[in-house]
Amino acid sequence: MRIGELATAVGVTTRAVRHYHHLGLLPEPERLGNGYRDYTLRHAVVLARIRRLTELGLGLAEVRDVLADEAGKDLAEVLAELDADLARQEAAIRERRERLRALRESEGGTAAEGPVSPELAALFRSTAGLSDSPMAAKDREILALIETSAPPEERQRLMGLMSGAVGAPGGRKRAATVYRLLDELADAGPDDPQVEEAARALAECVPAELLPEDVVLDGSNSFLTALYADFAPAQAEAFRRALRIVTEGRG
Repeated sequence: MRIGELATAVGVTTRAVRHYHHLGLLPEPERLGNGYRDYTLRHAVVLARIRRLTELGLGLAEVRDVLADEAGKDLAEVLAELDADLARQEAAIRERRERLRALRESEGGTAAEGPVSPELAALFRSTAGLSDSPMAAKDREILALIETSAPPEERQRLMGLMSGAVGAPGGRKRAATVYRLLDELADAGPDDPQVEEAARALAECVPAELLPEDVVLDGSNSFLTALYADFAPAQAEAFRRALRIVTEGRG
């Protein structure tokens, strides 16, 4: 194959091919008697691998490491791994398209915090009357963040637990009470007497299963540290105490 044929077959530009040669990612092929490079299937496989790795977000230095790990493998192994990569991508695309389809068909899928999943949209609808609460609005943002970063199975589990807590008898009323108590702590200090009341009310709303068994509540938990930093001091203290109450209660 000529360089243009190789580039077209893999879906990159000839400039990219030359760049990968320059960086040493793509081996230089033998040259024909007329001086043209003569590319083989092996080059096409490696170039396709480079393209896929970069599309997955790897930097070129990381791509180099991956290719080095694969050095010495025969063509059948490389092709099998490339096929497995494509299968994983197809599955991910199908899952994303299914979520997109569900979002388009559901109400609330394009909420201010969205787009969000149908499950989270339903949870938002169940607390729609509390949207005038600043803490309720912040809670929606946090839930949307957690849903985005969680794997599909974990996302379904978390949304199921939250929906169950709000949908339980008195659940919506308990949520409204928690939001009110936390809103009232917006300008208070961490030693405010109402912190304990808010913490206990919040603990009643948090399913114990929501927290991993090995959850770390001290400063080494970067997510919780960032979460607390986003709240007023009294609100953050209420959250700290609530989480302690929940974890100690299941022990």
